[in-house]
Amino acid sequence: MTAHDEEVLGKAYDARLMRRLLTYLRPYWRQVLLALVAILAGAAGQLAQPYIIKTAIDQHIATGRLEGLDRLAIIFLFILVASFAAEYLQTWTMQLTGQQIMFDLRMAIYRHLQRLDLQYYDRNPVGRLMTRVTSDVDALNDLFTSGVVTIFGDVFTLVGIMAIMIGMNWRLALVAFSVLPLIAAVTQWFRRNVRESYRVVRGLIARINAFLQENITGMSTVQLFRREALNFRRFDDIDAQHRDANFASIFYYSVFYPAVEVVAALASALIIWYGGAKVLRGALTIGALVAFVQYSQRFFRPISDMSEKFNVLQAAMASSERIFGLLDEPVLVDRPATPVVRPPMAPGHIVFENVWFAYNYRAKGDAADFVLKDVSFDVRPGQRIGIVGATGAGKSTLINLLLRFYDVSRGRIAVDGVDIRDLDPVDLRGLFSLVLQDVHLFSGTIEGNIRLGRHDIDDAAVRSAAAAVHADAFVDALPKGYETAVAERGSTLSVGQKQLLSFARALAFDPRVLILDEATSSVDTETEMLIRDALHALMAGRTTIAIAHRLSTIQDMDRILVFHKGRLREAGTHQELLAERGVYFRLFELQYKTASPDAGVLT
Repeated sequence: MTAHDEEVLGKAYDARLMRRLLTYLRPYWRQVLLALVAILAGAAGQLAQPYIIKTAIDQHIATGRLEGLDRLAIIFLFILVASFAAEYLQTWTMQLTGQQIMFDLRMAIYRHLQRLDLQYYDRNPVGRLMTRVTSDVDALNDLFTSGVVTIFGDVFTLVGIMAIMIGMNWRLALVAFSVLPLIAAVTQWFRRNVRESYRVVRGLIARINAFLQENITGMSTVQLFRREALNFRRFDDIDAQHRDANFASIFYYSVFYPAVEVVAALASALIIWYGGAKVLRGALTIGALVAFVQYSQRFFRPISDMSEKFNVLQAAMASSERIFGLLDEPVLVDRPATPVVRPPMAPGHIVFENVWFAYNYRAKGDAADFVLKDVSFDVRPGQRIGIVGATGAGKSTLINLLLRFYDVSRGRIAVDGVDIRDLDPVDLRGLFSLVLQDVHLFSGTIEGNIRLGRHDIDDAAVRSAAAAVHADAFVDALPKGYETAVAERGSTLSVGQKQLLSFARALAFDPRVLILDEATSSVDTETEMLIRDALHALMAGRTTIAIAHRLSTIQDMDRILVFHKGRLREAGTHQELLAERGVYFRLFELQYKTASPDAGVLT
């Protein structure tokens, strides 16, 4: 999906997309049927009003016989009230149905977004996905509330007016219809230009969303590097283009609707000119002439409404194509049809067997740029494993594969002898707690960010986990303690405090395997020492995998794996690896700047 996708409108009507959209309407068919009946009843009321006026003029007012006129007035009043009730019922029902469909669509999109693999999010900016869930769904709401059903009322009204006018006087009807070529020309001009205007507006809305999401999220960097003026000019440019595109759209609307009114007035003038002469000759009643003028005025209103609905349909087709494109995105990391159920007390023995991985991997893998190459090792239950290597060596990729955020390209990863692709991802990830260098906190409270919605983690467990990683000291100092509100992304907390909360969160879940990915890199030395003390106790009897740049944090691990350029180059304890004087030894020398003739660049 590219930025160009936001600007493509596609067909004005796509039967395949419409059939799929109607599946969301099907559960509410009773409401739709009720709205359709109300629409047709309202249209019938609109058709009846001029005819009642014709009858009143011809049979009572023109003849001076007032008997029965009051009955016609009551009928006319009843029709007005019934038309109001029908329009109210139709509007209420379709707006309610539209909101229900929007709810269903947004839930379907969000459910699918939760299932998509991280590689999809690597390719698609958040701002674009936000547009799918918000404005694209809103465009479909307009289709359901004022398009797909109400168009039947417009068609019914048009056909009914034409039938009545031809039945009353076909010659006068042809005079009234003589302006239809003008209406067709104006409508075609409007649709063609508004379509292009709408395409530009949609593309610019997507650009605004993406720009705002990126720059608001990175506001600290914007301010740090004094980019406010530059970013303001860029946003001013995009926003001005959006404004000008809307100005163009407003111009087309401001020309189209008055043009329709002018053509309608022209039709009325022709009716009065031609019909008036027939009235004077006695070939047409005055009531029929008045009815013709009123029917003519009502005739052009649905035409302008249907032109507007064309744009609603155009927008809905474009939005539905993008929404269904997202919903059709294949779930690459999915739950197997019949997942293997691990025994509850299984030890959690992890094995990597000849694992290869590339982000651009395809079935043949000929042109793949492999991040991991033929990696094999195992992690025994209760073992503490350290993983080190230069930036880009593939350390974090190992964890992403183990948690099945991505699937391996070749080889396999097994837990207790079972390929993780045969396990339910929810059960697999339940074995682990992951602490990242870049901590993500949700809006809510301190307590809520530790518990993360798990009702089986009680308050005592939350406080115990916080105390174990020494987070309780700063939490107790907050105004409301564990009930203190956390701002979006934890912006009111320091980096170190967020890291401590992520430790407390991981420990509160009491995982079988604890994974630390540069987890102490953003913590000051004193806090790091406190965390390391807590971790020693917590690692007892629990498998631990720690990725680190600081070699001091993994020196006492049972085993250290050294990666370089996607391959496992060395494995052993800290002392064993130093004795080998290989990659690990060079990393150690470079980090501690010890003078040694062997220090140099990794090869």
